[in-house]
Amino acid sequence: MDRINDNALASAADYSDAQRTWSVEQVDALYALPFNDLLHRAHSVHRAHFDPNAVQLSTLLSVKTGGCSEDCGYCPQSARHQTAVQDEPLLSLDAVVAAARAAQEKGATRFCMGAAWRGPKQRDLEKVKEMVRSVRALGLETCATLGMLKPGQAEQLKDAGLDYYNHNIDTEAGFYEKIVGTRTQDDRLETLAQVREAGINVCCGGIVGMGETRRSRAALIAQLANMKPYPESVPINNLVQVEGTPLDGVPALDLLEFVRTIACARITMPKAMVRLSAGREQMPEGIQALCFFAGANSIFYGDKLLTTANPEARRDRALLDKLGMHPMPAPARDAEP
Repeated sequence: MDRINDNALASAADYSDAQRTWSVEQVDALYALPFNDLLHRAHSVHRAHFDPNAVQLSTLLSVKTGGCSEDCGYCPQSARHQTAVQDEPLLSLDAVVAAARAAQEKGATRFCMGAAWRGPKQRDLEKVKEMVRSVRALGLETCATLGMLKPGQAEQLKDAGLDYYNHNIDTEAGFYEKIVGTRTQDDRLETLAQVREAGINVCCGGIVGMGETRRSRAALIAQLANMKPYPESVPINNLVQVEGTPLDGVPALDLLEFVRTIACARITMPKAMVRLSAGREQMPEGIQALCFFAGANSIFYGDKLLTTANPEARRDRALLDKLGMHPMPAPARDAEP
């Protein structure tokens, strides 16, 4: 093993609770470890910070589907792509609350509301704020993903009681323009800065399997880990290919490489919730079990993930039972807003 890898692995082994900086070379060295060594290292970090047999159950609801003006190459909700997804109006407050209650009855503790917007207009934000208040009143953690925010909008969501704002950086900076042309990654980072400044927890991850190299995946993980602080919640998505999108037909990522990505996320962001997100429907149970061992401790739970299929709740609970795992209890709530 060369000197760069020796240094990288020594740093990883000696990790303390204080946040450190990760170079792309160091994360790349983690990826290059023998699979069992990488999983052992990741599981050791995971066990040091979490109950290794607990998984957080989250549910994601598309409150506004289709018609987005962005051109993200992975997304079937773009109005620029010819897919089966139709432009639909914003759901009613009653429909959202009913879905949140149903998710809670099935065991979910976090409820995320997603809207296919470049960013919310103020009239739409007013409606989303009511959704946030109503879902929070049920005792669920609240999360929203609404696109890029204008100045002052994050503060409004905070006042409504929003716990988490999801805004993924998608991929590493050097690969970004090959995936998205209607915004820059800096636009995403600006919204994340506003969310952090408003005091909302950050949910931020990316997508792999879009034709990027391992080096690009290492750069993505390093970029996330080097945020100060790194995100409290880190969704790792495996591309779900949808007919009509520009990325339909790219070579599929080897699923063991996906497990490596989960492990690298856990090692570099030891206290984050690492969420096994899109693409789980296509993963055999054995791969999901390896992801949990490697440090994934959160899943989207339910029948649908925005516009693509997600394992049904009963199948998820059956898998957790097989593995001797259990749902993570809801965290203690802060004072009401």
